[in-house]
Amino acid sequence: MNRRSFLRTSAATTVFAGTSQTLSALAADNVYRANIGLQLYSLRNELKADTPGTIKALVDAGYKQGEMYGFPNCDDMIKAANDHGLGLHSTHFDWEAAVNPSDEGFSDFRKIVEKANQIKLTHLVVPYLHDKDRNSLDDYKRVAGNLNKAAVIAKKAGIQLAYHNHSFEYKPMGGSTGFDIFTKEFAPEMKFELDVFWVKAAGVDPVTLIKKLSGRVSQLHLKDLKKGLELPIYDGMPKEAFKELGNGMIPMEPIIEAGKAAGVVHCHIEQDHSPNPLKSVTESVAYLETL
Repeated sequence: MNRRSFLRTSAATTVFAGTSQTLSALAADNVYRANIGLQLYSLRNELKADTPGTIKALVDAGYKQGEMYGFPNCDDMIKAANDHGLGLHSTHFDWEAAVNPSDEGFSDFRKIVEKANQIKLTHLVVPYLHDKDRNSLDDYKRVAGNLNKAAVIAKKAGIQLAYHNHSFEYKPMGGSTGFDIFTKEFAPEMKFELDVFWVKAAGVDPVTLIKKLSGRVSQLHLKDLKKGLELPIYDGMPKEAFKELGNGMIPMEPIIEAGKAAGVVHCHIEQDHSPNPLKSVTESVAYLETL
């Protein structure tokens, strides 16, 4: 048995031994499993050291698509993905171009959209907010207004703009939260990329939230949260809290089922931190496979 088969078999055996539930949500014909992605930030150090080799390893592990980061400065990732048959549909990008545009015409963001269109991306995602953009509810309202304008620009190019959450958006603030503001203020053109790890870290049930936002969630990030943590955690998440799928407290099957019902287009595995990132993401994709 080679290393790849061993990792898959070991991880899958752990999953099936530890639950009496059927994995109908993860069946072979499931649209997400058949086109499972990885947020490539999970392997940022490996990609820096050897981009082509890392992309090939992901394809060998069973990943069908990659979600880039740092766009538009992703030419090495784009070339390696094209060379090895890894699909590219979504990317995290230089979000300041949309959150704090340099001019009323969003000229910098339009350049990003143009390049995304050239390589046939269909999703652009705001991955984060700096502290200066989330100190108050008014900050969140301003950000939402700018993202709504950017989303209209993206939509005209056939691209969906979305916002990737962390847990800080759920921190109580003046009787409300930043996530409440986004839920209320986002226009129909603006969607969410829900990261279920951070949703759970905030003490919110991911399935309930996906159902609540049905039709407004374009993509999901799948990653697991260490058991035994006292929640909510809004800041200062320990690195060891990030676990492979099936090794934490978050049941993934109901999330995938809820995503399907809510109109989610893509699911991407992600693990922000790991002592052995390639092993971790290989184990996580094995969770989504039958023996």
